[in-house]
Amino acid sequence: MALNLYLAFFKITLRMKKLYTSRISGMGSYVPENVVTNEDLSKMMDTNDEWIQERTGIKERRWVKPGSGETTSTMGVKAAKIAIERAGISKDDIDFIIFATLSPDYYFPGPGVQVQQELDIKTVGALDVRNQCSGFIYALSVADQFIKTGMYKNILVIGSELHSHGLDKTTRGRGVTVIFGDGAGAAVLSRSEDDGKGLLSTHLHSQGKYAEELSLIAPGMGKRWVNDILADNDPNDESYFPYMNGQFVFKNAVVRFSEVIMEGLMTNGLKKEDINMLIPHQANLRISQFVQKKFGLSDDQVFNNIMKYGNTTAASVPIALTEAWEQGKIKEGDLVVLAAFGSGFTWGSVIIRW
Repeated sequence: MALNLYLAFFKITLRMKKLYTSRISGMGSYVPENVVTNEDLSKMMDTNDEWIQERTGIKERRWVKPGSGETTSTMGVKAAKIAIERAGISKDDIDFIIFATLSPDYYFPGPGVQVQQELDIKTVGALDVRNQCSGFIYALSVADQFIKTGMYKNILVIGSELHSHGLDKTTRGRGVTVIFGDGAGAAVLSRSEDDGKGLLSTHLHSQGKYAEELSLIAPGMGKRWVNDILADNDPNDESYFPYMNGQFVFKNAVVRFSEVIMEGLMTNGLKKEDINMLIPHQANLRISQFVQKKFGLSDDQVFNNIMKYGNTTAASVPIALTEAWEQGKIKEGDLVVLAAFGSGFTWGSVIIRW
């Protein structure tokens, strides 16, 4: 009896507790100055512009120049500074940091604490998200929950990647290497009391049985660690380069993209006709075009920039979101849908009323 009364009181308390809405108050992006074209890649490996564009839609990407001093965290900081300024707040207003990446400066600690140090933010919490291509979507979802409950007011969310230093730049690795680029994007998620605008819902999924279809095996505690690699000194060891079963990933991506977008729309009583702007993770232009056709969206309703930057994994959605907003393609009141699919497999979507 006492337990039942306690549970009833707890449920009433939850209903009475005010839930806030989170909104994106500022965005920023940064990409290295060094442009690497398909023609440049053809001088490193057996490939050409036609082959790359036909399979991926990519014309060029940005790669950090070796010795430049640029890292995943420094690029993230540059994007973050822009986002904070555009949010109309100062670094001292940031309550929490979430950093999504698969390419941290160190194996540990993660880059979240490096951002806290570099921006001289007070000793707030810093969380690192390792969900690869869907990392920024997962990070936004986590930030959204913190803000909804009233725990934090302004959360800095970053997606940043430095792929180029870890790619196999020979013909052996061309299937992966031609796809990836470097860059960073950031957003400030802020508390709002306008229930009609902001992040309406987020949706996250995973399917671990396909983990090795898109992966980087070594160094890892489970199979091959640094000592093993050094001891073998095998030039043919591919375990420390990214691997991707391209066709298999493509087939799964187009299905999961569609599913998770529809899940988000249905949760909010919306239809595909309500979408003003879809910003998919920039994995492959062919995937984006497939999803666009399936949802019956025009070119003005889908934003793609993979042609210029390649796949920047966790950075791709925030870079694209920032550019779409800068170009005036997103306006107040628009329904904006973010979606991503990648290694894990993990995938997710975010539904936003701008």
